Amino acid sequence: MLNKKLFFGILCFISISFSSAQVENDSTNVGLDKETVLIDNAFIEKKEIDPLRPSKAAFYSAILPGAGQFYNKKYWKIPIVWGAIGTGVYFYIRNDKQYDRYRDAYKRRLAGFTDDEFSDANGNPLISNDGLIRAQQQFRRNKEVSLLVTIGLYALNIIDANVDAHLLQFNVDENLSLSPHYQYNQMENSGDLGLTLNFKF
Repeated sequence: MLNKKLFFGILCFISISFSSAQVENDSTNVGLDKETVLIDNAFIEKKEIDPLRPSKAAFYSAILPGAGQFYNKKYWKIPIVWGAIGTGVYFYIRNDKQYDRYRDAYKRRLAGFTDDEFSDANGNPLISNDGLIRAQQQFRRNKEVSLLVTIGLYALNIIDANVDAHLLQFNVDENLSLSPHYQYNQMENSGDLGLTLNFKF
């Protein structure tokens, strides 16, 4: 137990002395004074973060699909949103009309008429009653699937606007960066390879 504490203490001492030696020998600090650093900091432009921006984008997309993408200034996404939701609505309406056609013909046959659109001029059925029932089932199922897909695309439009607004506020400027660097060490006549973490307020 004592050996572990001693080892840990020695390790901390070595790392502190190594880091102070690096600061003294760092070639990037040569020639810089306090005024230069202050001038550099004066040019740092900080963007304000609006915590309600993702909520606004989601709300706008819920009211009108594509409005959240417009709010986020991602204009190229608006035709994709409208096309996706419009395609879902188109297939829903198309399958609903086909379902109504077969259902109306089946109802007329049950009422005793033989003049529906799926019968010939003599009143002979071109499609049997079982065929009309199967067609109704198929188009009703297609209509329900189209409705579910349309609702899913509408929800995806809202989620996309919300996530995109979150990502627009993500800080990726020079004040917060992790970058590799190479420095020539004149004392040891060798190169030092390291990793720099910049975090400025």
